[in-house]
Amino acid sequence: MKTSAHDGSVTLEELIRRFAALNGRAPDAHSPAMATRGDHDLNPGMAVKSDLCPAAVLVPIVARAPVPTILFTLRTANLAHHAGQISFPGGHMEAGDVLPVDAALRETEEEVGLHRRHIRVIGRLDRYITRTGFDVTPVVGLLTPPFAVAPDPTEVADVFEVPLDFLLDPVNHRRHSRSVEGELRHFYAIHWRDYYIWGATAGMLMNLYEFLRRAPVST
Repeated sequence: MKTSAHDGSVTLEELIRRFAALNGRAPDAHSPAMATRGDHDLNPGMAVKSDLCPAAVLVPIVARAPVPTILFTLRTANLAHHAGQISFPGGHMEAGDVLPVDAALRETEEEVGLHRRHIRVIGRLDRYITRTGFDVTPVVGLLTPPFAVAPDPTEVADVFEVPLDFLLDPVNHRRHSRSVEGELRHFYAIHWRDYYIWGATAGMLMNLYEFLRRAPVST
């Protein structure tokens, strides 16, 4: 495996193999046995809401050559939640969504204009609990070019890609803090050019990084 403590590189083949090895061993999404991460990881005293809203996002890995990328959205400034922030396509589960993957694929099509036929789901990461009350399942999907995006201008101000090896390189991982509603909150952050990836999105990227650094699951 090419990923190490000093190297963020990883091949698509290795990525697919690692998630395939997890299939059949991971509990169902939102089950009590499913591991959880969250904003509370770096804020141990933070209260977690009891009435969490189930949600899902797509972590879209684009099969670019020679370096894969991850696709992100920049949310518009007028949204009720996480306005102006960088995020993965996604949102809360609706009545027609049987599983988190359904919500992730539906929201990706609605927000970015990417139909599910372009997306190969290869796995998921740990659930992520946000301070704002969402219980998010990150669904990992592989996008194979060519494809076109048509972002919804009411929700998405920009769509862009960041090289996967940059996101997985620990040199680029930072811990920042800011005052939120009068309390100091700590969070992960990654800078890419003029983009500032932080909060839940950066926390999920850290989960991906840590997942790829674990010892491979024996088959």
